[in-house]
Amino acid sequence: MHISEGVLSGPVLISGGVLAAVGTVIGLKKIDYDQLARVGILSATFFVASLVHVPIGPSNIHLIMNGLVGLLLGWAAFPAIMVALLLQGVFFQFGGLTTLGVNTTIMALPAVLCYYLFAPLLHKDRKFLLLAGFSCGFFAVLIGGVIVGLALMFTEENFFAVAVLVVSAHIPVMIIEGIVTAFSVAFLKKVQPAMLP
Repeated sequence: MHISEGVLSGPVLISGGVLAAVGTVIGLKKIDYDQLARVGILSATFFVASLVHVPIGPSNIHLIMNGLVGLLLGWAAFPAIMVALLLQGVFFQFGGLTTLGVNTTIMALPAVLCYYLFAPLLHKDRKFLLLAGFSCGFFAVLIGGVIVGLALMFTEENFFAVAVLVVSAHIPVMIIEGIVTAFSVAFLKKVQPAMLP
């Protein structure tokens, strides 16, 4: 769901950069020393999951795993996702450096929102656990797609059709992310429940 270089307007790039900077500062303040390894592992998971991508207009579809990252890290998802996106931009030219702030906001803001919406359901019975995991994976991608659409529409109103295409192209990804996140959360509940918030 990276937005490529040269697509967005200056005000959208600046707004995304400011939001990403604020989220990253908050995330860095909330990271404990004991949590650093978890942040690194989930940043690497995000990095690897989004390497395989299919171009769709000015964006791409690929697995994201931002719902799982947000669910397990909360605000620390911002620095984890920003580092992964920076490395992807430098090494593979996915997204880019000028769009780093916007791309970070697109993927990290939904992760944090889903953390607050679904983390309280993780310690209920198994049905709620699976529902919370699926919802977190599904809605993190959906909200990210909506933010991509808004960024494109604030750049140029004629991008509405492209925004609809980007969101609709991610529907299979939303379902897959929901299933993977639900199973991941169920697995962690069995083997390492201390990782769950």
